[in-house]
Amino acid sequence: MSPNDFVRRFQSDWRALEDLTTKALAHPRATLEGAADFPARFRRLCQQLALARTRQYPPQIVLRLNRLALFAHQALYGSRSGPWSEIKSFALQDFPLLVRRHAGLFWIATCLLYLPALAMSAAVWAQPELIYSLMDPAQVVDFEAMYEPGTSHIGFKRASDTNVMMFGLYIQNNLSIGFQTFAGGLILGLGSIAALGFNGLYLGAVATHLTRVGYAEPFFQFVAGHSAFELTAIVLSGMAGLLLGRALLAPGLRTRREALVTGARVAVRIVYGAAAMLLIAAFIEAFWSSTTAVPPVAKHLVGAALWVFVGTYFLFMGRRAH
Repeated sequence: MSPNDFVRRFQSDWRALEDLTTKALAHPRATLEGAADFPARFRRLCQQLALARTRQYPPQIVLRLNRLALFAHQALYGSRSGPWSEIKSFALQDFPLLVRRHAGLFWIATCLLYLPALAMSAAVWAQPELIYSLMDPAQVVDFEAMYEPGTSHIGFKRASDTNVMMFGLYIQNNLSIGFQTFAGGLILGLGSIAALGFNGLYLGAVATHLTRVGYAEPFFQFVAGHSAFELTAIVLSGMAGLLLGRALLAPGLRTRREALVTGARVAVRIVYGAAAMLLIAAFIEAFWSSTTAVPPVAKHLVGAALWVFVGTYFLFMGRRAH
């Protein structure tokens, strides 16, 4: 049975169950007396969900059935669903599952960010003046001032002197980079590729230049804490953009518009998770990374622990529920 035949055959059953579930959740004190076959409908849905997973039907079908099964379970056993429940389900199950289902694009985006960073790092180390091919002298001076040893706060721009102010600046900067990297996917994926590559070049150039001028310790203790969330979120934004580009370039049997709409539903959910990670990164960056009250070794240990946490989250979270 093809995915389209599968949907056409059971679509009416799913809509009926959705209606019953919506009514039950809207009136938690009411019973399901008017729907005596609700448990049977729920069991059939679970069987259909298992079948869709076994046959590896498109992710949007599996996600729809999975969410319907969760809501039907809550209605059947008297558990109410609310915004917090939705957020919890997304964070603990849907988000890492989505990333693992598109792991190939994740690793492509990872290479597009880190390989240019390594190449630029080697180039700037060999020829230091190449730093000026990416930024003007005033920007280089600003970076050196932000990470100069002995300053009271690391990474603070000269016009900003409070954690709260820098928190706002970091949010603006992080979300701007994430959105540009994602939206570039609409240009057949080329915009996302360019954004990932440029950010990689920028990262490699800045890190190597600051190392050459003797500012390695303040720079790396600053980036250690938030880098796991920030860099992974940028990769995820690029991955979501590549999903859009793939839908446009290889729509399969669907029209490009249909393929784009389907791909966007998945991509946008990945961007939600990436945006949350960028907010976390901004908070760590402003209130932890910038302080000089914490010994550098502690920052590096915390940074390493956060990298392990992020990696473990995407590798294992949601497997039991799945």
